[in-house]
Amino acid sequence: MNADSYQAIAGDWENRATIRTRPRRLLEDDDKLIYPLCRQPLVLCATFLEHCPQWRDFVLVQSFYKFINDVVIFETEIVDKTARSIAKNRFSVPFPLACRVDAMTVVVDEDYHALVALDFLQQTVAMTGVQPLALPREIELSRALPAAQAQVPAHLHDAVALIGVAIAENTVTHDVAAFSKDTSVKASIRGLMADHLFDEGRHAQFWTRLVRLYWQAASTDERDSIAKVLPIFLTQYLTNDLQKNFDLYLIEHLDISATLQDALREEVTALAFPITRQHPLMGNILTFLQHSGLLQTPSVAQALNDYLPVSGRVK
Repeated sequence: MNADSYQAIAGDWENRATIRTRPRRLLEDDDKLIYPLCRQPLVLCATFLEHCPQWRDFVLVQSFYKFINDVVIFETEIVDKTARSIAKNRFSVPFPLACRVDAMTVVVDEDYHALVALDFLQQTVAMTGVQPLALPREIELSRALPAAQAQVPAHLHDAVALIGVAIAENTVTHDVAAFSKDTSVKASIRGLMADHLFDEGRHAQFWTRLVRLYWQAASTDERDSIAKVLPIFLTQYLTNDLQKNFDLYLIEHLDISATLQDALREEVTALAFPITRQHPLMGNILTFLQHSGLLQTPSVAQALNDYLPVSGRVK
């Protein structure tokens, strides 16, 4: 694998990584929100606004706990696993030493992000007195990667993980950026998101460069096999089923009438982002696929034809 064109991030990490440059952030006891309203559609439902607005803060705190839990799963069980195997040269795709050093900086960052997230969970419990409900044990990526890997030969499982993680790292950056700019949220939490974003921007570049390096060396058969499973991955990754299930679970814990619970369930169940080219994350995914070189491969463009803008579709 030729790494001459690879641009290392380790030097930037030494000077700018939040684990090296940021003090501990402390949760403020003020009247700002702990979680953005726009990220929790349950509290914006007509039934909720009219009949149970007193439960807003409870729902937002529990949603913040889920967000923290999702971060910990994402960082420590998925991204960390892939980056660590690259760093330790145990990945089925061999990468040059410069890539492996960069991968270890990602491991350190992601474990630190998980630590900071758990610290905020602990601070929130102490401040609010609200204990977390049972939190999900998986995130969308936990399902999407195995589903895609099951459809390719075993020797391509690591490559699918690499591309799946890269897609996720490039979409989470956009998500975190929106969170960090919401001025209705407590300053410490926006700061937490800004810190996370500062590192994730570097990670997104790292994963994009690594995928480009892999894709340049991959055979036509490998590329075509991976292309076929990208729609499977996206269907699982972009689903809102886990969020919907969590919201339905939350409704069960609101001390309201059964009639109101049923009305809330109906409204939550009706909420969905169809997994089409209009999905809010699809633009970021297509940008990553373009920058990493995948979208220029005919089999990839064909497999994702339904997600492409009309002007870019394969005829």
